[in-house]
Amino acid sequence: MDQQQQLAMVQRMRENVVGTGAALQPSSTYAVTVEEIMIPTTKGDTRVLVYKPDKERTTTLPVFFNMHGGGFIFGQAEMDDPWCRLIADRADCMVINIDYSLAPEHKFPTAVHECYDVVQWVHANPEFFSANPSLFAIGGHSAGGNLAAAVCLLNHQRRGELPIILQVMDYAVLDVATDPAEKPSFDEAIPADIARTFNAMYLETPEDGHDPLASPVLAKSLQGLPEALIITAEKDSLAQEARTYAARLEASGVKVTLKEYEGAAHGFTHFGDLQMAEDAWYRMSDKIREAFSK
Repeated sequence: MDQQQQLAMVQRMRENVVGTGAALQPSSTYAVTVEEIMIPTTKGDTRVLVYKPDKERTTTLPVFFNMHGGGFIFGQAEMDDPWCRLIADRADCMVINIDYSLAPEHKFPTAVHECYDVVQWVHANPEFFSANPSLFAIGGHSAGGNLAAAVCLLNHQRRGELPIILQVMDYAVLDVATDPAEKPSFDEAIPADIARTFNAMYLETPEDGHDPLASPVLAKSLQGLPEALIITAEKDSLAQEARTYAARLEASGVKVTLKEYEGAAHGFTHFGDLQMAEDAWYRMSDKIREAFSK
């Protein structure tokens, strides 16, 4: 499938994606201010949504960077909007929700470097946000979880220039080199042919899938990476690679909290049982708050 055929297919898929109006919403509302800004990156200006708890304060805020899911080829920051509000309020932090560039228009490693550049720019310009430049955490959902892990690996490659103290991976895809048909199969899981299409659109060549920034689970060394919260869904074909990554992190001396939700399917924090979804979001926000309070 050439680039034009990929574009035609992805446009049809984007038109058919379930709208955010059908997605889960938190059971509570949160007093949070939201601002849309553009941040300069190597890809160009990148749009982000910035969330801050709506309360008076005299101190700077630690920052959690969030990346949405969508198989690298669809989705937008607004998909996570209600939950970024929850995190900002519950973790008492700033949330920067990155609307990163999508494939196939922008293939690997564009989004990895773009997300890294956003974190780097905030670190270099903390006064713009009243941000604490020494307390950063990063996380994402599905493809966004992949990007979060990749940013941490890239930061490690660059000798830890960014103060990322926690990574959160929510049912993340961590291996785009293995054929999805060879991964565990469940009726509730993303069909292998669709997952294969997502990967093909994200990667310039199949060989790129073996790059650790595309498949973090294949990284030779994980020593020195930040603490991790890894959330998996039992009925998700991606759960096993997340378990493997968690075990490899632990073996490398990284503190890991692994939580698997029994009976849950991929995407359960956005579409599924609200009580289970909120438990996961509370777990994420509480771990972020704990990391920032140390």
